[in-house]
Amino acid sequence: MKLNVLFSPIVADELYFTGKTSVVIDVLRASSTIVTALKNGAKEIVPVATVEFAVKVSGGMFGGQTLLGGERNTKKIEGFALGNSPLEYEEKVVNGKSIVFYTTNGTKALTKARFSENLFVCSFLNLNAVAKHLVSLNNNVEIICAGRNNFFSLEDTVCAGKLAAEIISMNPEVELNDSLYAALALNEKYGQVLLKMLKQSEHGKLLIENGFDEDINYCAQLNVFDVVPYYTNGVLKLMK
Repeated sequence: MKLNVLFSPIVADELYFTGKTSVVIDVLRASSTIVTALKNGAKEIVPVATVEFAVKVSGGMFGGQTLLGGERNTKKIEGFALGNSPLEYEEKVVNGKSIVFYTTNGTKALTKARFSENLFVCSFLNLNAVAKHLVSLNNNVEIICAGRNNFFSLEDTVCAGKLAAEIISMNPEVELNDSLYAALALNEKYGQVLLKMLKQSEHGKLLIENGFDEDINYCAQLNVFDVVPYYTNGVLKLMK
């Protein structure tokens, strides 16, 4: 079992992921929101790469059972029912609904990796569950950090390092690439102070400036959900 981490999805093209087992991480906030929405009973989440496609796709789905969710530059998109705050995706709002979802970084990473044979979503919230499932598969794994505007992000890389550390604790024979040693080192430095790290990160500071302090507190929680979102036929669902 070999682990590889990509610090940004821009470093590989779509076909690179063909046949691979991949995991997308966007701690602030797409992967945390996806995990929350599915845990709270959303039927499925349809990740899309553009706002225009989100509107087009939602128009062809069952009206009352479909919600548009997502953000652009941290803010809810005009005309969308929901933004990208995981706190908005309560059971009473999302239960039984299909959610067409667009975000600045996370859904773009997911759509880029859509040709993967296995594609999962990880956050701090469900990290242990994802690690256990990957170990059970025993495949080589591509860990994709959504990053921020195609650049490196501290929080996604720390999460990648923590995911790798969890996998190594279950399977010490794992092989690592150079970038994963860097991710592991960042997890060593910041892995025990997740909330502080998130608040210090560039994206965290931007969210605080825009009034999303509670989102950061929420996304800093570790292993509170035992769920694994997976991508199949264009939608995200929970592993049964």
